[in-house]
Formats: sequence, C-alpha cells, structure tokens
Amino acid sequence: MHTTVIGMLTANLLAKKRDGNALRDDEIRFLIEGFCDGRVADYQMSAFAMAVCVNGMSERETATLTRAMLQSGDLLPREVSGQTPRVDKHSTGGLGDKVSLILAPLLAACDVHVPMVSGRGLGLTGGTLDKLEAIPGFRTDLSEQASAAVLRQVGAFIISASERIAPADRRLYALRDVTGTVESIPLITSSILSKKLAANLDALVMDVKVGGAAFMKTLDDARALARSIENVGRAAGLPTRVLISDMDQPLGKAIGNAIEVNEAVAILESQPSDPALQGVRELTVRLCASLLTRVGVATDLDDATQRLGRALDDGSAMERFQAMVAAQGGRWTGELDVAPGRAVQAEQDGYVRHLDCQRIGSTLVSLGGGRRKLGDSIDPAVGIRMQVRIGDRVERGQPVLELHCHASRQNEYLEGLRKAVEITEDPVPPRPLFP
Repeated sequence: MHTTVIGMLTANLLAKKRDGNALRDDEIRFLIEGFCDGRVADYQMSAFAMAVCVNGMSERETATLTRAMLQSGDLLPREVSGQTPRVDKHSTGGLGDKVSLILAPLLAACDVHVPMVSGRGLGLTGGTLDKLEAIPGFRTDLSEQASAAVLRQVGAFIISASERIAPADRRLYALRDVTGTVESIPLITSSILSKKLAANLDALVMDVKVGGAAFMKTLDDARALARSIENVGRAAGLPTRVLISDMDQPLGKAIGNAIEVNEAVAILESQPSDPALQGVRELTVRLCASLLTRVGVATDLDDATQRLGRALDDGSAMERFQAMVAAQGGRWTGELDVAPGRAVQAEQDGYVRHLDCQRIGSTLVSLGGGRRKLGDSIDPAVGIRMQVRIGDRVERGQPVLELHCHASRQNEYLEGLRKAVEITEDPVPPRPLFP
C-alpha cells in the first residue's frame, strides 16, 4: 500500500477513536502491525494511545488489541512442561511487594510450572528482577533454551522478557510512559495480558493493588481493572482470576531490593510471627490457592491452602527457591548485606493514622533503590524497614521506621521520612489487606 494512502488511513483511524467511536478488529490489527513494521509512526501511535486514554475501548476492542500485540512476537515453547500445568501471577505493583519471590518456588513445590516473565522497577514500584539481581550472580537474561532447562529442572524461573515477547507492547509502553497515557485500563489490560499469553499459560492470577502506593487509587478503579483483565483474559483463552489487595501502606516491612529478598526468604524459611509478614504470606497463599484449584491440582481452596502451608512449613518451597537461584547463576549463602540502619522515632504518643507511601517511595528512589527512568542504576543495599502499621499504638521515642543507606546521606532523608508517619491522638482502625 502506498505510503500516502497508509498515512491517510492511519489519520482516519486516529480521528475515529478521537471522536469516541469503536475501531473494527481489522483496523486495530492494521495499527499494531503498521507500528511494528514502521508504516505507523511513533507520533501516530502516541496519538492513538491518548485517544484510548481519553475515550476508552470496549472489551472486544481491548481483546483484539491484546491479541494483536501478542501476535507481534513469539510464544514461549510449551513442550517443556508437557502435561504439567503452567501458571503465573502478575501484580500491578507497589511498595514492598515481594510476593513473586515466594510464589514462584512455592507453586513449583506444588507440582505446577511457573514460567514467570517479570519486569524492572520504574518510579515508586519496585521490580522483581532488580530484587533478584541483588543476589550475587543471579541472571535474569536467560535464553529460551536456558530458561526451558531451568523450568524442567526446578519447575520455575523468573526472567526478563526477550525482545521477541510482545514487541508491540514494549514499544507502545515506552511511548505511554512519556506521553501521560499510562493510566488507561484498556492499555494496562492489553499490556499485561499480551505478555502473559505469550507464556502459554493454563491459568493466571492477578493481584490488583489499590491505594496511595498503587496504580489504582480508588476501589472503583481497581474493580474496573479487575473486570477488564478477567473478561479479556477469558476472551483470549486464558482463564484469569483477580484479587484486589490494599496498598495504602507497604506490603510487609521491608522496602528495597536486598532487604526485600531477605524478608521473602524469612517467610520461606519459617512461619512468621510478625503480623506484617503474616500478611505477605496470606496474600501469597491466596494467590497460589486460586491457581492450584483452577488447574485441578487441588480440589478446593481449603485443600490448596493446606498443601501450600505444608510446602512452606516443611522447607520444600525454600529448597525450590535455592534451586532456582542456583539454576539462574546465583549464589545464595545467607542473608544479603544491607546498608547501615538508623531509626526514625515517633515524636508523640498516639496511633498511626496515615503512612505517606509517595514520600517513602520517593525517598527510596532518591537513595538509588529505584529508578526515575529506564537505565538508572540500582543500589541493592539501600532500603527502608517499616516498624509500624496503620492503627498501631505508638509511644514517643518508639522507632516507627528504619532508614538503611550509606552513612553520609542519612541526615538529609531522615527529616522527610519523619513526616511520612502521621500520628493522631484518637484510635485508628487497622487497614484490612483485602478491601
């Protein structure tokens, strides 16, 4: 087709979506295929993303967009699993979300395969790959052959996406990130599911976070995203269940990279007595139980929960974690080194009313524990450890959090973190993990 004709057709489709009209399946495929082969320019795809962000998409449009982005690349080979169910989990992200580090080996210990293609942190959201790379030698850039070997040997891997997995999504996301079009439920849905469909899964579970440190700030928005992911996943042939969990405070106590790996391992090694760590375990088990029942490995949620509890308590999940680390080149010799800590203390008696997750996350990024833009380097040793939860009773002088960073930089961040914990005289109810 002549370049001028293509340009005119593209402009017509952009105007159609700009005006709030639905695109046909062939029109969506034309845009994605043209974007991949250069017929549709970046600025045109940016305009498309903005039109979708403003006017939305129907579930049919979103499903078609998802399939088009999936078909822009390769699928992970299925033969490595044979008849063993293949499952995975995805989270919309937040502070302290180290669930994947526990979930993948735990599921592998329960006779399913977990080919997890994960991402890096950007902004306040920590990346699973960054956390794992705090382990000396751990490799996330495995070839297709190497990752297949790990899956056969261990039952789980956690790797970065190759350039051939949904490349249309990779390019479109880069445009969304710089054009203010990240917050779009159809674009979020298609981005997540195009990559997960490429893993040839039998079932997917989604953890949609809601709250101050989450993508979705309100429960209504979180529910809308959950419905979109479930319905589009089902339409694309991937059974998908969604759990909504709270992110108005960090998950667990540890926020950072090495410090989160240590916390995840602590949960794998023993049943935690700390309520914050119990919450991490409960969320992980709920997500896993949903998958085990969906693929028939467990008869019901009670059966799945008991089986998962045994795998944690008898050490078999920890054994899989160590095997996965070794298979991916890592050397696990014990707790990872973390920068020296210094406590921030409560300045009055009272109750924790609010935790400023934006301030906490921004501080971690400034310390080098996260990225402002792709390509920024990560300092795995820095982190923050929360000592209180919303609703806790505190006394003046009691540590409310601990800052872990290199001594020369501690003072400049301590005052800001002190403001991140709001204390009031009146009792405050604790926040439920599941709204």
